[in-house]
Amino acid sequence: MENTNINNENHEEIYAPEGTQQKPDKLIRCITSDGAVMAIAADTTGIAYMGKKLHHATPAAAAALGRLLTASSMMGIMLKQKDASVTLRVKGDGPLGAVVAVADSKGNCRGYTENPGVETEYHKNGKINVGAAVGKEGVINVLRDYGTGEPYIGVCPLVSGEIAEDVTNYYATSEQIPTVCALGVLIDKEDGNVMLAGGLLIQLLPGATEETISKLEENVKTLEPVTTMLAKGMDLMEMVKTALAGFDVELLDEQEIGYVCPCSRERVINAFLKLTDDEIRSLADEKGYARANCHFCNKNYRFTKGQLEQIIADRA
Repeated sequence: MENTNINNENHEEIYAPEGTQQKPDKLIRCITSDGAVMAIAADTTGIAYMGKKLHHATPAAAAALGRLLTASSMMGIMLKQKDASVTLRVKGDGPLGAVVAVADSKGNCRGYTENPGVETEYHKNGKINVGAAVGKEGVINVLRDYGTGEPYIGVCPLVSGEIAEDVTNYYATSEQIPTVCALGVLIDKEDGNVMLAGGLLIQLLPGATEETISKLEENVKTLEPVTTMLAKGMDLMEMVKTALAGFDVELLDEQEIGYVCPCSRERVINAFLKLTDDEIRSLADEKGYARANCHFCNKNYRFTKGQLEQIIADRA
């Protein structure tokens, strides 16, 4: 007898590294006391780790995905509406194909790449050549959905395929906001696992003066890579204060973040319900099963012919 129990609890699943005592990923948002500069710092080691694990990604794919996930988390936390989300899509002419990351207003995110098995190239200094995997010719798309109607969509050409530079250029070109974006994913060459990941996003606010701009530019010139600062044991506030040396910095908020996917069997069923009865029946393969796969967490959902008939019957 076929199992016709097709519903389960609809909830967001939080993915975290297994068998580790790793502290939760975290993000902080700060502002200078004069209101001229806003800064966000994030430790996304667990998020990048799960991105690599869930998608069985090579080092190049994991580095690109980890960087975009980090960027989406920092951009998501800036959304004011509770149910808002931001989607980043980077599509270059490299072998990696499209890289996609989605974050909510709490900074939780998820993502995927079209070709997670892309071959990894390295620069002479030993760092992963993310730009070669992504490609320099292409675009970055930013879609902000505020849950109230038409979303905001911005598009900008890629400048390097290294993600951070492309986010920086997007803000400067599409939104006219002077921005510094630094992203990093450190991967162990021995086992291919993500060791550290994080980011910094710094923006000038309307009150910024020429002196503020000059001071920030000098700081950026000597700023160490994000993963270097994390490897030294610096916490997020220390990273922000290093980037904003010479400024008085105030902490606005602190948020735990994670790799979160909202997919569920119920969501798949709701998608089926948009089809006609015959279209639902045609989803079954030669073995009698309909299958759906989540791009973001690789979870598979399977439905028997009897369960498909039950879906049709329940909406009648």
